[in-house]
Amino acid sequence: MTSHHRAPDDQDEPALLRDQFRQLLRYRSLLACGVAVGLLGGGYLALGGDDTYTATGEVLVRSAISDPFAAGSTADKGINIGSERQTAVSDTVGTLAAGTLLKAGDDVTARKLLTGLQVTNPPNTLTLRFSYTAATPEQARARAEALAGAYLAHRKARTEESIRNMSDGYRAQLRPLEEKRDLLEDQIGAGAEDDVSSARANIIVSISELSRKISELKALDTTPGYLNKKPVAPTSPTGPGLPLLLGLGGVVGLALGLLLSWVRLVFDPAVRSTRELVRSLGAPLLGTLPRERAAAGSLLAIGRGTSRLAEEYRAVAFRLAYDPSFAENRRLLVTAPRGDNTAAAAAAANLAAAFAEMGRDVLLVEADLRTPSLARDLGSGSHEVRPPRWAAEDGGGWPAGGRTNVDVPGSGAFALIPGTTVDNVPRALTSPPVGRIVAEADRTGNVVIVLAPPVLSYADAVALVDRVEGVMIVCDPREVHRSDLERIREIIGASGGAVLGALLHPGRRRLRRAERRAKPTRRRGGGGSGPTAEPDAPEITGDPTETLGLRAFTQPAARR
Repeated sequence: MTSHHRAPDDQDEPALLRDQFRQLLRYRSLLACGVAVGLLGGGYLALGGDDTYTATGEVLVRSAISDPFAAGSTADKGINIGSERQTAVSDTVGTLAAGTLLKAGDDVTARKLLTGLQVTNPPNTLTLRFSYTAATPEQARARAEALAGAYLAHRKARTEESIRNMSDGYRAQLRPLEEKRDLLEDQIGAGAEDDVSSARANIIVSISELSRKISELKALDTTPGYLNKKPVAPTSPTGPGLPLLLGLGGVVGLALGLLLSWVRLVFDPAVRSTRELVRSLGAPLLGTLPRERAAAGSLLAIGRGTSRLAEEYRAVAFRLAYDPSFAENRRLLVTAPRGDNTAAAAAAANLAAAFAEMGRDVLLVEADLRTPSLARDLGSGSHEVRPPRWAAEDGGGWPAGGRTNVDVPGSGAFALIPGTTVDNVPRALTSPPVGRIVAEADRTGNVVIVLAPPVLSYADAVALVDRVEGVMIVCDPREVHRSDLERIREIIGASGGAVLGALLHPGRRRLRRAERRAKPTRRRGGGGSGPTAEPDAPEITGDPTETLGLRAFTQPAARR
């Protein structure tokens, strides 16, 4: 037979991600609070802030050029657009624009004026985009236009100043040459030699070159640029609207809620998933009980008709019956980690009923001698039977004092040894009669189920582990801690027992909440003044197969 190798679940990344996401969804209140905070923040930014308006103008920058129509001439010669952008937001441009605005009646300082300005450069262009944000549309337009005009005026003045400085330099070089030329002309008039005429000609050439350069500088086109897009007054406020801000706020709030949920998850000592429960306990998950409203005064789900809860108990019983560790000894210790033991008592009683339904002779022992209540919770479906012969020899105390047969409608019956209060609980649990009762599981077809108090609250369960090796833990995954499960595994392992698995229940708080929401069932043919049914009566589900003839099977079997 070909063996199929499956990757461990711990290495299954999609499964881990799904598991972590489900863990985060456990804290729905934190997620809801995060989304609410984000929506409130987005609404506040949209409605609480002042409206602002942005006007935009575009300036095409060009350099000074002598003949813009000549072949090979370009307007970007010598332009560093990054430097020009820094110049556009300089204090010099701001001062010029503030002076222009002051003449129009807008008294604003250069520093305050520059706070609303943003200058950008579209890629691969010589264009500067002036964007100004102000409180009113007209103010934004006027200031954007003033700043763009001030930049062009400053750049034109800087170009003209450069031309003037260069012209002055050329003139300074030209003045001594003209003086020397005049001196050589006087010498030529007195009958000088040929070398004097040659020097005079060289000086005239230099003077002509300098004069040509000065003329070229004067002929340069000093236009600094063009206002390609004139700023206009905006018609609508700048920034995202209310729907967009609410959407962004919701996304940010959801991210905040996920972060808070993750922090809560990291510091949560409770079991966060079934994977972690199995790893901490070192045993498999036997089953998870569904949420179901229990019948008033009835502890048994089996025998009350078809229900998801009864089917889950049957599934757990079948799984235990075919478990090699349990099939060898047929002894089961049912207990809870700590706190309330009601769920463990219900699990023990229903598993006993499920095994009885399978044809086993079941003995349920209530070893909770501190707060015994199992016989009372099972109701009037139980009645006393004659104890075994050896019970009279042990003085008639617990557990040899008496047995009760519990009828399960339509399923059979199982024997119950109810718990009673004793003076010394540890001595009673370790007495020889307990050993004889547990030894009844050695007979073929017998099953012994022992209900013990919470293992971390009392040492009663530990005192029984050496006789009842298989232990089942009944717990609420939202309340049990990982450290509790690890401690239970160590305690039971050190006592010589083994944890067969865990049974999860939804918790009493949620069940009570569901019971409050459920409507009371109105009885047939009777008003409010009619007699009420017994609290331990089986629930009528309307199934046509649920008849008195089928329930006549519940004849108590004789106990040894």
